[in-house]
Amino acid sequence: MHAGHVEVTPEHGGNMFFWHWQNRHIANKQRTVIWLNGGPGCSSEDGALMEVGPYRVRDESHGPNLEYNPGSWDEFANLMFVDNPVGTGYSYVNSDSYVHELPEMAAQFVKFLEKWFAIFPEYEHDDLYLAGESYAGQHIPYIAKAILDRNKAGAAHPWQLKGMLIGNGWIAPEEQYKAYLSYAYEKGIVQRDSALAKRLESQQAICLAALDEEGGRDRVDLAKCEQVLQDILRETQIKGPDGQMQCLNMYDVRLRDSYPSCGMNWPPDLSNVTPYLRRKDVTQALHLDAGKNTGWTECNGAVGGAFRASTSKPSIQILPDLIAEVPTVLFSGAEDLICNHIGTEELINNMQWNGGKGFELSPGTWAPRRNWEFEGEQAGFYQEARNLTYVLFYNSSHMVPFDYARRTRDMLDRFLGVDIASIGGEPTDSRIDGEKGLETSVGGHPNSTAAQEAAQVKIDEAKWHAYYKSGEVVLVLVIIAAAGWGYFVWRDRRKRAGYKGVFGGESSLSLGGSRGGGRGLDNLRSKRTGRDVEAADFDESELDELHVRTPTHDMEQDRYSIGSDDEEGGEKPGNGHAIKKKNGL
Repeated sequence: MHAGHVEVTPEHGGNMFFWHWQNRHIANKQRTVIWLNGGPGCSSEDGALMEVGPYRVRDESHGPNLEYNPGSWDEFANLMFVDNPVGTGYSYVNSDSYVHELPEMAAQFVKFLEKWFAIFPEYEHDDLYLAGESYAGQHIPYIAKAILDRNKAGAAHPWQLKGMLIGNGWIAPEEQYKAYLSYAYEKGIVQRDSALAKRLESQQAICLAALDEEGGRDRVDLAKCEQVLQDILRETQIKGPDGQMQCLNMYDVRLRDSYPSCGMNWPPDLSNVTPYLRRKDVTQALHLDAGKNTGWTECNGAVGGAFRASTSKPSIQILPDLIAEVPTVLFSGAEDLICNHIGTEELINNMQWNGGKGFELSPGTWAPRRNWEFEGEQAGFYQEARNLTYVLFYNSSHMVPFDYARRTRDMLDRFLGVDIASIGGEPTDSRIDGEKGLETSVGGHPNSTAAQEAAQVKIDEAKWHAYYKSGEVVLVLVIIAAAGWGYFVWRDRRKRAGYKGVFGGESSLSLGGSRGGGRGLDNLRSKRTGRDVEAADFDESELDELHVRTPTHDMEQDRYSIGSDDEEGGEKPGNGHAIKKKNGL
């Protein structure tokens, strides 16, 4: 694990915080996934501790406690969370220097990556994936375009951008604003032809007129269109059991919240995550500057307020060209209102890319929606054509990985092309139209992975190296001993021959007599253990110590299983979290 700050705008004191996790197991290639949350101005530590990161924060009697997330995305990919833009989460900048536009944000992010890869050059040639949700539907395409432009400009070290994954993304304002009322009708929140429906349709007409104005479709957000959602939330309030008025949770319409929060008090894990990320031992472990640590907040209203994007074009205008070069996944939770699946499906249907419109395979023929079943349950459907894949998650909120982390990991592994058939392990029962396709393993992996095999190879090589060096030393000693023996035999015989020929008698000298002179074999043997340090000291017990035990080592040994038989605990339908698309709701 690595964490800390990277300076991106020294003239304004701008530093971006990152939290990086190395992959638990090596697949067929090295990959890095960068996760971003939305807002703008909402921290990616939401993703780290409530969605796709290795741990969840649970409430215990003695305070918040970390619990392994069986659907963590770091199983086969390096995973990094970045608080973006500056001022968000643990990132910081002078208060008069917040980011205002999408191209400015993307340029700072590229600068962050350049400096980060300079610190960690071993990751610069990884296959790179950008992932996130909500307003990251604007951030990710702009960052992807900046990366591709950098590569095309002849960067010394081009980055291998291999994919984008955007969940419940805010991408196409026109289609998505229109979808507020359509979704309310589909879910039975508002009855067609009712008095409420007429009032909402009147406000929607005002929204459509604003879109038709010059430059209206070039805006990332429009206040007159945001009002449609505000009106739905206000007009559908009911009196709760406590007598207080309650509104819909705009991030999960199965739930209610106090008005005017309407989902801003949710999810329940936030009450554990916030105090955890403010703990002194945690901030020290994450290498935060104590002088800059003002206390973690999920969403920074000042950052969101400054990020007006008044001259930025919505990302839908650059997305088609990006999909032509970069495989892309758009996924949606079916119970989200604010960035709902109807809007996402409409933006896909109206978008032209790679020689076709929408998911049309040929004139009049559309790509089928393929049924997805995960461990015996209906999970959603897949639809894909020409480098774009759409996935709908049933019974899920705006924050899909919080509800179904293991299912999103299955989606990720399919997208990355991780096939455990070539790695080893028991596959998860995940089927599309009844077919397993790539075999994925979610929630644990056996010991026979490439990473552990590679470590064992290194240990074995070290053992053989030690044995080989020992053999070399022994051979040298044998040669020296043989030479010494031969020399003394030759000398003795010569003396014997000389004395006999000259004096006519036997010599009194023998090999045994040489010990006093320090030249006998016993003395040579006595030097062996002193000189052969490597062979004498490098024994098998010390080779075992070459396997470093990390703090999670014992946990790793226990978690090599597919996980629990149900989705309880790690995956809780109806308990998702939304990253705020706009902070003013």
